[in-house]
Amino acid sequence: MQSWLLLLRFIIVNVVAIGMVVAVWLQGWLDDAFDGYTGWLIGLIALVFTYGFALCLYKVIVVSRDLTAVRAGTPGVNSRPAGYLSAVRGQQAGERTMRANLLRLKLTNDAVGVRHVANTLVFLGLVGTVIGFILALSGVDPEAASSTEKVAPMISTLITGMSIALYTTLVGAILHVWLNINYRMLSAGTLALFDATVDLGERRVGR
Repeated sequence: MQSWLLLLRFIIVNVVAIGMVVAVWLQGWLDDAFDGYTGWLIGLIALVFTYGFALCLYKVIVVSRDLTAVRAGTPGVNSRPAGYLSAVRGQQAGERTMRANLLRLKLTNDAVGVRHVANTLVFLGLVGTVIGFILALSGVDPEAASSTEKVAPMISTLITGMSIALYTTLVGAILHVWLNINYRMLSAGTLALFDATVDLGERRVGR
């Protein structure tokens, strides 16, 4: 059961986070965020987040499964721990160290894709900010400021642009933090898997 704590923590954290999002949604605080261009940009950011979240969930399940198997002394046949244990069998200390470093690199690379997706969310939020400011400023016409009939459309365009800029920045930042928290949990589990695999390999060599 202890080996599955990573998956349990992942589920608890994300259930709480989803509950908070649902509560905000029910309060109606997100209604304006899905109007017009703002909705398209936030939809794109949410789609990228969903991909990163699904990827992280898959990797958390794999790491939890492998960690459970390694701690039980029966790693899966086609898993990275099994490949490492097979490679270090009967090898000298120097070769085992090299194999351990290679294992760490492979396990880290398996998890780093989630971090790249999280960073992409910030980038998309900034793109939305730039688009919003461009839209807001495109409607400003100093020469028309003295005309009452033209001021209202300018203000409407300005508000729309600022709405896009603020909403996309906020959503991108929040989803980045959310996914980054999941990535840190995955990284901690990956490190635990690495330590458990190397420890099992050393114990088998010492027999």
